[in-house]
Amino acid sequence: MRAARFLAATVLAFGVAACGGPDGVEPKQWAKQVCTALTPWRAEISDLTSKAQQQLGAATTPAQSKTNIVDLLAGAEASSERARAGVSGAGVPAVEDGPKVAEQFAASLTKARDAYGNAKRTVSGLPTDKSFYPEVKKAFTTLNDEYGRSAIDPAHVGPEDLQKAFDEVPECR
Repeated sequence: MRAARFLAATVLAFGVAACGGPDGVEPKQWAKQVCTALTPWRAEISDLTSKAQQQLGAATTPAQSKTNIVDLLAGAEASSERARAGVSGAGVPAVEDGPKVAEQFAASLTKARDAYGNAKRTVSGLPTDKSFYPEVKKAFTTLNDEYGRSAIDPAHVGPEDLQKAFDEVPECR
């Protein structure tokens, strides 16, 4: 029994250390790491959206459109996962409710990743007949709804000291 308690205490101690120690990560450092993870993700999502519009305009068949859309959604899904991993890797901010704040950011990116993955699987399963484009439109309506529910605004998350850190860190501008 003592060995089990010791093991549990050791695992807990390592878990806390992995999150930036018992006090967490200083707010400015945490904001910097989060924004460093989010900036390339936002740029890639914007780039993928532009490419999707160009490729859909240039596609001559539903099969060609399907391939392009699935590839773009896969890219957005992978990019969202990289951003989620980067935000999770930032640890926990040393602020009131720091673990909750960190979880909100990671959960938001998990939902975004899953929204792209759901859309990718939906479009992948569509037949390339006359129903293809109307069904893609439905898939993107669902994607937009799911993505919208995942949104988190760093300027309005967490206590005032963390919001101030997001405002002051150059990587978040």
